[in-house]
Formats: sequence, C-alpha cells, structure tokens
Amino acid sequence: MVKVSRSDFLIKPFLKRSNLRAFYQIISTIIPIICFWLVVYQITIHPFSLLIKGLLFIPIISLLTLFSSRTFSLMHDCGHNSLFTKRKLNRFFGFLLGLVNGIPQKSWSIDHAFHHRNNGNWEIYKGPIDVLSLDDYNSLTKREQIFYRVSRNWIMLFPGGFYYLVLKPRLGLIIIIFNFAKDLVEETFIKIKNKELSELLVISSRIKPPFSDYGDNFSELFELIINNIVVIIGWIFMCKRLGLIFFLSFYSIVLTLSAAILICVFFVQHNYKNVYAKNTKNWDIVDGAILGSSNLDIPNWLNWFLADISFHSIHHLSERIPNYNLRACHEANVHLLQQTKFLRLSDFSNCFKYIIWDSKNEKLIPIS
Repeated sequence: MVKVSRSDFLIKPFLKRSNLRAFYQIISTIIPIICFWLVVYQITIHPFSLLIKGLLFIPIISLLTLFSSRTFSLMHDCGHNSLFTKRKLNRFFGFLLGLVNGIPQKSWSIDHAFHHRNNGNWEIYKGPIDVLSLDDYNSLTKREQIFYRVSRNWIMLFPGGFYYLVLKPRLGLIIIIFNFAKDLVEETFIKIKNKELSELLVISSRIKPPFSDYGDNFSELFELIINNIVVIIGWIFMCKRLGLIFFLSFYSIVLTLSAAILICVFFVQHNYKNVYAKNTKNWDIVDGAILGSSNLDIPNWLNWFLADISFHSIHHLSERIPNYNLRACHEANVHLLQQTKFLRLSDFSNCFKYIIWDSKNEKLIPIS
C-alpha cells in the first residue's frame, strides 16, 4: 500500500468560496420547499377524495424529503465555514437551515467537528452509532447483545431519524431546563442553610447537557432555546393552517425519511468492510480521511440532493472545500484515491453488518 500525504493532493484551487453560488444553492433549495408546502395546503382545502389526496401526497413527500436532506447538507457546509466566504454568513444561514430541520446548527457542528478530528481513530470516536469493541460486546449479557444488534439494524434508521430531528432537540431543552432548575434549587437551599445570603445571586452550577451535542455552554444553550421557540411557533402556525393531526403526521414523515437518508449515508461512509479503524497510537489523520471514508457511486440527481457529500474522502481531507467544488477536486485527485472504498447503492445493506470494532486486529467486523 502506497502511503500518500496531504501535500500530494491538489487542494488549494478548490478552496475558493463563492457567495453567489452559495446564495443560489440556498434559494434553489428553500423556494421549492415553500412551494411544495403551498401545494400541500391547496390539496388539503380542496374537496379531493382521500385516494386522490393520497396519490398526490406521495410524490410531494418524496420531494420534500429530498429537499430537506439537501438543507441539512448545506447546513453541514455552513458548519465547516465552507459555503459562504464570511464566517458570519455561514453562521446566519446555518442557523436558518437548522430551523428548517428543527436542529440547532452550532451544537451539531461542534459535535461533527469532533468526528472530523478523530475519524478512523475508533478508540476515541466510535462512529455514528457508538460501535462497541469486541471485548465490550462479549461482556454484555445475551439480552443486552440482542438489544445491541436490534438497535443497530438498518430498520432503526426510521425511528432513529424521527428521534434525531423531531424529538431530540425538544427533549434536550426540557432536560437542560430541568437540570438547571434542580441545581438552582439545591444550590439556593445550601446557601440559605449556610447563611450565605449574599451568594444567592451567584449561580455557579454548570448546565448539564443530557446529550454530548447540546448545551455545553451558554452560546449553544441560547441557540437551542431560539431554535425550539421558532420551530414550535412554526409548528403551531402550520397546525392551524393544515390541521393538527395532518401536519404533525405529514411533517414527521418527511423529517423521519430525511433523517433516515442522512444517517444511512453517514453510516455507510464510515462503517464498511476493511475500513480504516485504528487505535490512537497507530492512527494517522490523513489515512483516517482517505481510508476511513467511503465514496459513493450514486446517481447524479441524488448527489445533488446530498450536496456532493458522496465525494467523502476529499471532504475529510479538507472540510473547507465547498460542496460545489468537491466533485472537481475529487476528479483532480482521483489517481491518489485508488485505495479508497467506492460504494454503490446495492452495497449499503452489507455495511450494516459491521457494528463491532476488533481493537486487537484494528478492524470492524460483523457479529458472528
């Protein structure tokens, strides 16, 4: 195996960002979403039969799902500060795109950056589904092993997607508020008991995040609060227009399918046979990018909805490359990517077998 270094790759010409192209990508994604929801509204107020409405809603759900996936992919680019030329523009539009998917962009981006810094180091980063080592898996009871296998099955993409986008940001805020109030009451009681009345206005307890990617500091907490307020107001407005049960059902289906696609893509790009899966002492960040990230051989129309994240090895090599330059950069360096994994859609299901990390042999293995 020929060792390549980052300097071997032609990267610099593809780092140039364009506000014009970025704005076009935002507009060509958001406008269709608005139009489709307007069509949904028109269908609901017209006296079509349930059969006709159902037939009309199927393609609309499919298209809204794909466009929702694209908004997430563009939000991902904003998190890397690679879509627009200015950091403030990336933050602003990343926040707005996060509203579309109901997820706080800043917290998500910080968590995602950790993945980029440690990709391929399975001692530190356990992949998108928290893969267990072989030793840890063998230490589980039979019931726990069954639960682990079931929870990592591809069918869990759907309830997992619903939880990830619809429930998790809301539950995260509720639990943070509960923990904060609990700590505040306990701290106040202790100060009164110790007659430290002058200290009552000093809140020293840290906000305890219930998840790794929410509420790590006040900036993230503020965005989590604003995101939830705006999203829930939007839900209330849409419920009044479309009906409570219809909107929540329709919206949940779209976000569930969208998240399932994104989680699936993220999974197969890092969990597959012979993926680079080292311990810390043997890990190399360039090898982690090139050999620890698969590239997807999928139709161009699907690549468009995923903002070309299929060219994943190059993306991991330099996350500052905007999505609209990824394909060109990949093609310019394809001769250096011969050792990388290329997956077709038909290969995806096989990836879900690789959910155990053999730390001794440094590879992912299927459960026997």
